[in-house]
Amino acid sequence: MTRRCFRIFALVPVVITLGCNVATATVAIPDPVVDAPLAAAKGEQIAVLAGGCFWGIEAVFEHVKGVIDAESGYAGGSAGTANYETVSGGRTGHAESVRIKYDPSQISYGQLLKVFFSVAHDPTQLNRQGPDTGTQYRSAIFCSNEEQKRIARAYIDQLDKAKVFERPIVTAVGIGSPFYLAEAYHQDYVVHHPNEPYIVMHDLPKVANLRKDFPSLYRPR
Repeated sequence: MTRRCFRIFALVPVVITLGCNVATATVAIPDPVVDAPLAAAKGEQIAVLAGGCFWGIEAVFEHVKGVIDAESGYAGGSAGTANYETVSGGRTGHAESVRIKYDPSQISYGQLLKVFFSVAHDPTQLNRQGPDTGTQYRSAIFCSNEEQKRIARAYIDQLDKAKVFERPIVTAVGIGSPFYLAEAYHQDYVVHHPNEPYIVMHDLPKVANLRKDFPSLYRPR
């Protein structure tokens, strides 16, 4: 299903201009002052992040060293409404989200958030990302525990106080929201549809920026 691609064709050339700017503009941000130390032993932890269309967020984190897997899905609403067609209506409470399984001995939660805030999405856009609008495209962090919540809130405060972005960060931080896996056709969507106009304009540049801005974290697939 390529609803977004049809939307882009309908808005040419305006969305091409705005979309390219959104996808290619990155912000250099500092490391988080508050972060979890790297674990002494190999393990697996979960981070759930939302920042617009889940295709691009998933694609970015699939290329981050220390990430074991990234899966597209929904968080913020109930199990009964966790399907693409219903979530797309914007009234379910869900946000298109990505569940990131990572090894805390290789990458910290704060470093994942650094990638999230810098190249994966624009955290100053309220209920939208680029051409996609609605609460289902909001910027949000769904924390697994109090430590993640503490790190996320401290990092947002740090970035806002430093005025890293021209506008305040609007990313919502919460805890305890279940994650529901999205339909199979959404998984690895960028890998399977690299030539779709939406992917070319909005998602592939994010992966390119990860490789350019975070060479020590980038890994090819």
